[in-house]
Amino acid sequence: MTSVQPSRKTPRFADMQIEMAHGAGGTASRRLLEGLIGPYFANPALQAFGDAATLAVGSERIATTADGFVVRPLRFPGGSIGELAVNGTLNDLAVSAAKPIALMATLILEAGLPTSVLESEIEAMAIAARKAGVPIVGGDTKVVEHGQADGMYVSTFGIGVLDGRATLDAAAIRPGDQVLLSGPIGAHGITILLARGDLELEADLVSDTRPVWPFVEALLDRAAGGLRWMRDPTRGGVATALNELVRAGACGVAIFEDRVPMHPAVRGACELLGLDPLHIANEGQFLAVVAPGDADAALAAVRGIPGGEGATLIGEVRAEPRRRVIGVNGYGGTRVIDMLVGDPLPRIC
Repeated sequence: MTSVQPSRKTPRFADMQIEMAHGAGGTASRRLLEGLIGPYFANPALQAFGDAATLAVGSERIATTADGFVVRPLRFPGGSIGELAVNGTLNDLAVSAAKPIALMATLILEAGLPTSVLESEIEAMAIAARKAGVPIVGGDTKVVEHGQADGMYVSTFGIGVLDGRATLDAAAIRPGDQVLLSGPIGAHGITILLARGDLELEADLVSDTRPVWPFVEALLDRAAGGLRWMRDPTRGGVATALNELVRAGACGVAIFEDRVPMHPAVRGACELLGLDPLHIANEGQFLAVVAPGDADAALAAVRGIPGGEGATLIGEVRAEPRRRVIGVNGYGGTRVIDMLVGDPLPRIC
């Protein structure tokens, strides 16, 4: 009998091997997902390439997400891989307008990892999950040979229940909509870079890792009807998240760069290293696009939650240039802000 192979769209991925840039969250990552991985698993839930997949289970609509964490060093000012794994997974659910209800975690441990280090990370995960009110209900553990895992990696799976008050869709954005940022950018990526000790730079800076559901819940309470889209700007930063937004819609976004909050140490480090702060990863912030009539209420909602005082309206949706993100400086000059190209900060999340 002749076997019949399932049809599949021919991959457009032309790179001959996988490089670090393919995991950085920018253009190379997008090529890998859209050109090689996505065509094999094509289905409606996957098509949007969002932070979470939404599924109907009986009368409920749920969101699911999976993530992997390979940060080096394992512990850094303000957090650790264990805390990061919990918060990062919860945040992917939160910005999909889903209340997180459960987590699973797989630990990939390197032979020779001190037991005390593992216990510290297990404790960090337990504390982070307890603070968020979300149980870790299962997982798996694997051990690999020494030198194969930077000490340990963490892979996670999260489940949330969608909040029916908001329907998020990049295609729903309209000219005049406002872009809200929950707080200062770049702290996580620059903290990790400095924590490695590869650079002779010092700064009083800590990672921004935290769960964002309390801010999202307040936003839903006050402005759900005008909420169009959300995303946490992790790998690739604010620039990459907004480029993904405009690629999925028919509008453009203008960012008023003097309104974008950041710690002076982040700005200084980026200037010294030639990095764009808009490309630096964050682990405790989110972006939201809201209708202009709901923008003030949305901003007040986020600022009303402890830790949200730095929330700011940083930009607006425009009809032109279509599918472009532009930065507007304090003098009215503009520049095109593209997705992250390359991999300036490997192993940050």
